[in-house]
Amino acid sequence: MITITMTVYGAEEKCASCIHLPSARETMEWLEAAVTRKYPTHQFKMSYIDIEEPGEKEIDIQFSEAIQNDEYFYPLVVLNGEVVAEGNPNLKEIFKKINELS
Repeated sequence: MITITMTVYGAEEKCASCIHLPSARETMEWLEAAVTRKYPTHQFKMSYIDIEEPGEKEIDIQFSEAIQNDEYFYPLVVLNGEVVAEGNPNLKEIFKKINELS
C-alpha cells in the first residue's frame, strides 16, 4: 500500500476572493475527513503549511513563494508533489487524482 501525501498551503488571513470560504487550515481538516472517509484503506500523510512560515523544506518554500507571487491561489492542495486544487478545492478532482495514484 502506498502512502499519499496531501499538503495544503495557506495563511491564517483569508485571501480576498475567499472571504466566504473556510480558512486554509479548516479546508485541510475538511479534506482530511473527506478523503479518509472515502478511502478508509489508504494511508494519507496530511499536512498544513503556513505560507508566511513554510519551514526549511525546499518544496514548501517554493510553493509558498509561488502563492505569494500570485502564481497560485490558496488554499493550494498538493498530492505527492502535484498541484490538484487551488482556491476552493473540488473534491471530485482530488478523488480522481487519488484514484490515479492508487
